[in-house]
Amino acid sequence: MSVEAVPFGGSQQGDNTPVPARGFGAASGTAGRRIATLLLRGGSLAVFVAVLIVFSVTAPYFLSVGNIGNVLGQSAIAGVLAIGLTVVMIAGGGNVVTGGIDLSLAANMGLSAAVYAALSQAGLGDAVAVAGALATGLAIGVVNALAITLAGIVPLLATLAVMNVVAGLELVLTQNTVIPATGDLLTLLSGGGPFDIPVLAYVLIGFTLVAALVVQATPLGLRLYAVGEFPEAARASGLSVKPFIAGSFVFSGFCGGIAGILSVSYLSGSTTGAGDLLLPVVVTALLGTVFSRRLVPIVTGTLLSALFVGFLVNGFQLLNLSSTLVSGIQGLLILFVVSATTLLRKQETSA
Repeated sequence: MSVEAVPFGGSQQGDNTPVPARGFGAASGTAGRRIATLLLRGGSLAVFVAVLIVFSVTAPYFLSVGNIGNVLGQSAIAGVLAIGLTVVMIAGGGNVVTGGIDLSLAANMGLSAAVYAALSQAGLGDAVAVAGALATGLAIGVVNALAITLAGIVPLLATLAVMNVVAGLELVLTQNTVIPATGDLLTLLSGGGPFDIPVLAYVLIGFTLVAALVVQATPLGLRLYAVGEFPEAARASGLSVKPFIAGSFVFSGFCGGIAGILSVSYLSGSTTGAGDLLLPVVVTALLGTVFSRRLVPIVTGTLLSALFVGFLVNGFQLLNLSSTLVSGIQGLLILFVVSATTLLRKQETSA
């Protein structure tokens, strides 16, 4: 049965009796939200540009091609993880308690890196090590998906529990030490590409383009957004919501496996400080929403956010400023983005 659209302020009756249009308060509320959204997006872009200008003036070689390439390369691990979290946020909705959040991503990367390094050190070759790391990431994603969609545990608690289990497994495997690793693939990934830009930078750009095409330009991506933003409407249209949510966590786990491989190439071994990457990943994913027109998570926005965070860290390093300031700024960014988007959503709901 098709439903015919009714013109704004028009009549559903057969005569010319006018039907009152929506009140001025609703219209003004919508206009106010649009203005607030534009201010938030414009302000974020202005801050991004201001950071680049300040650091380009105060820090030597900040805007050089080599330094920009280094920032891209250094942002590759957190960027890939943030893209995984972005897809979870799209499918799960904006509520980080009951919807889209995956706190196990950083621990996933750490265990995947440890598995890769252990297999590589055992002399099993690059192919086996890659398969082991990706399988580890996917397995963690499947556990998250089952805990959330079958057991009914809210994502915040489910992924928090999985994070602790995975971190414990990493400690058991590595004995809280760094497992060194070498190999042709690691040498390739850790090297330089065209224009003396690190290969990891090209990996990040390529991965972002593929993910953006799938999520933002295919029917699958449209369904993910529908499931996250309008789950009841998605069910009414015949979509099964749980498979999409489960799939987003499986993809997130896959991103953890990829990030584990990139981490081993960057550090020439496993890492014992994977948990420290959780805050930058969450900041990157949340901040990426301000680069979209409707303040929703988008993959390309996540890339811009990753660059912003990367330039911020890089500028502090070039100026020999304390890295602890960066953590404080990242925390403030989370508070700012979550508060602003929450207020705007409340305005939209009440309009």
